[in-house]
Amino acid sequence: MRGLFGNLGDPGDSAEEAVRKREGNEAPRKVVGKSERCVVPMNAGNLLWRDPREGRRRCAVEPLERTMEEAPTSQTVSTKLERIATRAREAPTTALRTLAHHIDVDWLREAHHRTRKHGAMGVDEVSAEEYARDLEKNLRSLYERAKAGTYRAPPVRRVNIPKSDGRMRPIGIPTFEDKILQRAVAMVLEAVYEQSFLDCSYGFRPGRSAHDALKALRDATMEMRGGWILEVDIQRFFDTLDHAHLRDALARR
Repeated sequence: MRGLFGNLGDPGDSAEEAVRKREGNEAPRKVVGKSERCVVPMNAGNLLWRDPREGRRRCAVEPLERTMEEAPTSQTVSTKLERIATRAREAPTTALRTLAHHIDVDWLREAHHRTRKHGAMGVDEVSAEEYARDLEKNLRSLYERAKAGTYRAPPVRRVNIPKSDGRMRPIGIPTFEDKILQRAVAMVLEAVYEQSFLDCSYGFRPGRSAHDALKALRDATMEMRGGWILEVDIQRFFDTLDHAHLRDALARR
């Protein structure tokens, strides 16, 4: 985040002094040997939240579809998530090799609860409502296939949606069952990686949104009395990213 804003004036200046410096009436003082501070306010973030039932602080691993205040429906899953998060936080350089056993039928049931029910259907044309008609049987079958290593993700239905610049953005729509298993795996990974993210990170994190990032950006600019804001975007990043790098990152953790 260094260099995101141009520092106009010193933090301790009065409003009048800051204005004079911006107008060129007084040359800004240069502080030697002092590094730039983080310009994004350090919020409480997702590392900890308070469970009203137990009255103690716990690791937050809530998904994007739900609010941070909503506790997991399963106390068993909640306990497992806390254990994973605690282990990841206490051993930040250790690769966690025994995580798959946490995913059981109860875990899949919680993943189903967290999965958005009103999305488009995949290639099998099975809706969330149809899947839920025999939910326990379906979850048991999914668990047994995943545990045995015989589960194969169905093809992803490709849909193109228009972008604001007139181009088309291709998106993939998995089957509802595949979404459940993806959510189950994401729950494990969130518990691990949320312990390492910086608090100034907002992209694709549970319980955070673009509105939170904009608020932090506004607060920082107001505190610094203005400055430069740089917007940087990597064109077609996920289309061109070498997935081997992602697998290497997962292997290290």
